[in-house]
Amino acid sequence: MLKNKKSVYFCQECGYESAKWMGQCPGCKAWNTFVEETVSSKKSSGGSLRTSVSNRQEPVILRDISLKEDERRTSGIGELDRVLGGGIVPGSLVLVGGDPGIGKSTLLLQVCRNLADRDASVLYISGEESLRQIKLRANRIGDFSDKLTLLCETNLENIREVMERKKPDVAVIDSIQTMFHEEISSAPGSVSQVRESTNVLMQVAKGLGISIFIVGHVTKEGNVAGPRVLEHMVDTVLYFEGDRHASYRILRAVKNRFGSTNEIGVFEMRDTGLEEVKNPSEFLLDGRPENASGSIVACSMEGTRPILVEIQALVCQSNFGIPRRTTVGTDFNRVNLLMAVLERKAGVQLASFDAYVNIAGGMKMTEPALDLGICLAIFSSYKDIVISDHVMAFGEIGLSGEVRAVSMAGQRVQEAKKLGFEKVILPEVCRASVGKIDGIELVYVSQIKDALMYVKKA
Repeated sequence: MLKNKKSVYFCQECGYESAKWMGQCPGCKAWNTFVEETVSSKKSSGGSLRTSVSNRQEPVILRDISLKEDERRTSGIGELDRVLGGGIVPGSLVLVGGDPGIGKSTLLLQVCRNLADRDASVLYISGEESLRQIKLRANRIGDFSDKLTLLCETNLENIREVMERKKPDVAVIDSIQTMFHEEISSAPGSVSQVRESTNVLMQVAKGLGISIFIVGHVTKEGNVAGPRVLEHMVDTVLYFEGDRHASYRILRAVKNRFGSTNEIGVFEMRDTGLEEVKNPSEFLLDGRPENASGSIVACSMEGTRPILVEIQALVCQSNFGIPRRTTVGTDFNRVNLLMAVLERKAGVQLASFDAYVNIAGGMKMTEPALDLGICLAIFSSYKDIVISDHVMAFGEIGLSGEVRAVSMAGQRVQEAKKLGFEKVILPEVCRASVGKIDGIELVYVSQIKDALMYVKKA
């Protein structure tokens, strides 16, 4: 038995195989990514690895391929459909990653319930939980129809046989790290097992037209555990973000062959499962402090959706020789750059002050349109000036102190008006694109010092 086994090394990033350990992968140039695995050296006939559903395919003329408008299947959850690009595509392979306990299995179970209520056959395959555990979680969500079937299995051959026999419309694999193929001798969750398991599921999805959702665990760095080739093989990669101790959840697409990767979905965790947050701006602005300095509302675009967030800043005298800078929810280097612009172009002396910048609600935003809001929040805290609760600001700040244009300025102003804001501070160069909007005052500024002067006088 030992003669039929040998040790090889795989790169966890790209799957490169080597007979010995190497510090840097020759394929993807990543460092310290090789892991040792024991594989069988016995040649396989390849019969079991060949899917029985893939018949011989002939080339098709591109013009003859018809696209139906109703090709996508709605999941019953608007926020998920938005991130997927309009719904679930038949035959697609979707990878859902996130921290443990973030709500991946709960969300997919709710999707299964909605699809089953619409007479779609759904197969939920779990390799981590027993049938009783899934039943306990399902009781919190609600009643399920008979269209949903459960299977507790980790053997890919058995799973493929069931899927070929049942031919469900949608299948869920929870999780890919627990699945194994009999002809791969390494342990479940290893590079070769994850790669081969995903390959088998991809053949089944494309051959039978089954939409398959795959749950993937993440590492401490936040990446999906296993080889990077896993993300290359699937059609869509979704990440569930958020603090597991907080109530909100962010679903973000980092890869999507059937739609945009700029959209996000916002959910709130409740006792009955995940609830959609259809107006994230109102949700994130709930509980804003009144008459407090260092606070202002800014607008960031996530795909086609404007999201209003509260930017908080605290500037205080430093007790040490080197002032401290801390950011939460935004780019640290960007804040340092903006503080340098404030000091050089606006005369705000911050060299001996500690500065703390936070985006309330736990959101992570890096769009340059938040620059103006960050500068005004820092200036408000530095001068102890209270900015009115009915003022919203957005705009990019350049190194010369100019306020530059941002995209979709009109949509941002309309979102502020919808939420009851009375004034918007925005770049002068956006005047033509925004036009005249009744019911809200528009304050156009071309330099950062003009915005600071307006806030100081208001």
